[in-house]
Amino acid sequence: MIEIKKVSKSYVKEKKSISDLDLEIKNGEIFGFLGPNGAGKTTTIKMITGILEIDEGDILLDGTSISKSPVEAKKKFGFVPDNPDIFLKLKGIEYLNFLSDIYKIPKEERKEKIESLSKKFEIYENLNDRIQSYSHGMRQKINVIGTLLHNPKNWILDEPMTGLDPKSSHDLKEMMKEYAKAGNTVFFSTHVLEVAEKLCDRIGIINKGKLIFVGTYEEMKKQFKEDASLEDLFLEITE
Repeated sequence: MIEIKKVSKSYVKEKKSISDLDLEIKNGEIFGFLGPNGAGKTTTIKMITGILEIDEGDILLDGTSISKSPVEAKKKFGFVPDNPDIFLKLKGIEYLNFLSDIYKIPKEERKEKIESLSKKFEIYENLNDRIQSYSHGMRQKINVIGTLLHNPKNWILDEPMTGLDPKSSHDLKEMMKEYAKAGNTVFFSTHVLEVAEKLCDRIGIINKGKLIFVGTYEEMKKQFKEDASLEDLFLEITE
């Protein structure tokens, strides 16, 4: 579970990029976080994951504050960033073993997980190549695999479909469904509204740093237009 409690963030004095954000993402659900460019999606995710400090309020991951107990809180999530260009000079297998060491995953367990996940995403044969030689989509895949090695209760993804081929995108969506079905929390931002419409249990829309809607797609239609697509509703709400 992820609890965002009255969180605010300012990059410029007296101008809030995120204003009084109050949100709860429940266990067992896929929550889609939507908004126009610059609305505050990535800023929010960076505060959830402890990359950015919170100016006001608090964020709890399974009851642990990311501000007060950052190391303990970071054990409770896996994070796929919007930019997969990290640790480029490492080989794929070195990167995955590095993460396994951080999370103290036993050698036999890590070997099984790495083999299973890398074969699922069809990069098993590339694990001994340096990440800098990978395509954008392959770098995204290695990031996704890395986040799942320690079985986090909360899976946080920022634009995870970017650069993935259709099969890998399908596999990732199925994994998100399986993950939530097992009682875990899946929180992801996306610009692909069709994916959000089909995949999410609930949707949150942020605009200019403020949360302007939270609920199911069906609830959104009842509140605004019964026969509208998510794309039409999104455009109307954020205008």
